[in-house]
Amino acid sequence: MKEHIDPSNLPQHIAVIMDGNGRWAKKQGAARVFGHRNAIKAVRDTTEGCAELGIKYLTLYAFSTENWNRPKFEVDALMTLLVHTIRGEIKTLMDNNVKLTTIGHTGSLPSDCQRELAEAMRETSQNTGLTLVLALSYSGRWEILEAVRQLAAEVRDGNLTPDQIDETVFGQHLSTSGMPDPELMIRTSGEMRISNFMLWQVAYSELYMPDVLWPDFRREHLYEAILSYQRRERRFGKISEQLIK
Repeated sequence: MKEHIDPSNLPQHIAVIMDGNGRWAKKQGAARVFGHRNAIKAVRDTTEGCAELGIKYLTLYAFSTENWNRPKFEVDALMTLLVHTIRGEIKTLMDNNVKLTTIGHTGSLPSDCQRELAEAMRETSQNTGLTLVLALSYSGRWEILEAVRQLAAEVRDGNLTPDQIDETVFGQHLSTSGMPDPELMIRTSGEMRISNFMLWQVAYSELYMPDVLWPDFRREHLYEAILSYQRRERRFGKISEQLIK
């Protein structure tokens, strides 16, 4: 399937809502945390697949602000898993020339998570291939409100006038500043929701929502998503005839 992908028409940025860990675990008759553990293979396969193809950015929705409302034992287990996973995956990131970064309110994460993240970002900071973006304690509405607060403060301090605020200026105040918007957003498990993810950035993203649960997602599914993206005509509000001109 990989050989059918047109390397001249790759999305620069792919965003993924990794959904279905709990349902996957339930099917196995196991606790939800078991699903999260088994999702690591999907993360590794997708990251390596993107790195091999030459994708520039891959954003994974790892933990939303709403996820803090889950049962405490699940949140604690997820945080412990996050620490161990980051520590264990640094070699894979280095081998694949992947740079790690984050978006979200990471200051709300436990201190050991913050330490491991900071260390992994420092170690991979010189890598020049794929940038892997972990969205942690993130939500689209939170991000937009943060941008609005920053802009309001700049207007208050006389550094900006309301008339100067356009899409470019607003985008520069989002946590994805400097990154292209995702051209392709994948949500696994067949659910048809954006779930408060990158609300500003996915305005014109192509959406791909396969039935496969995230722990079963592999690079073949990634290739299918990219092929689906390449078969679509991206019009940005125009009509087909305008694009041909």
